[in-house]
Amino acid sequence: MTIETATLAGGCFWCTEAVFNDVIGVEKVESGYVGGHVDSPTYKQVCGGDTGHAEAIRISFDTDLLSYGDLLDMFLGTHDPTQLNRQGNDVGTQYRSAIFPHSPEQETEAKAAIQRAQPDWPAPIVTTIEPLGTWWPAEDYHQQYWEGEGQRNPYCLAVIPPKLKKLRKSFAARSKAAAEG
Repeated sequence: MTIETATLAGGCFWCTEAVFNDVIGVEKVESGYVGGHVDSPTYKQVCGGDTGHAEAIRISFDTDLLSYGDLLDMFLGTHDPTQLNRQGNDVGTQYRSAIFPHSPEQETEAKAAIQRAQPDWPAPIVTTIEPLGTWWPAEDYHQQYWEGEGQRNPYCLAVIPPKLKKLRKSFAARSKAAAEG
């Protein structure tokens, strides 16, 4: 087993975390903040849009079961990478679509994944590839949010099930729930 790390931002971290927790080969998903200029940012600061951070997830995955390229294909296929600084009703640079490579190889893969995904979208993909910078874990109550509080949160109930449905339909061979079902 070889564990690699990916850092991705695709809007609300509760929503992207829920998707990748359902992917075969994903060992752990952590919500946090990356890409900003304030040390130890809080959720309130990041939501204010002034820190430069994106709400993001850090994914630990087993490369024997899941390639970085496949992970990026799922990322680009389960959120709208054509929306600049927004996902649905979440608006601001903190909700941007971005890939934060951990190596030159991941950067090359990120560029290739964006090119692969472009024909599937009617508008240009605006997902950025940004320097990784410092990772700041989000507060404890944000971790594994969908599994707890999220299933009682109207926002999450409106946004997460369609993302999971898309994952389970478009990437059925990669979904833990689809494999069990």
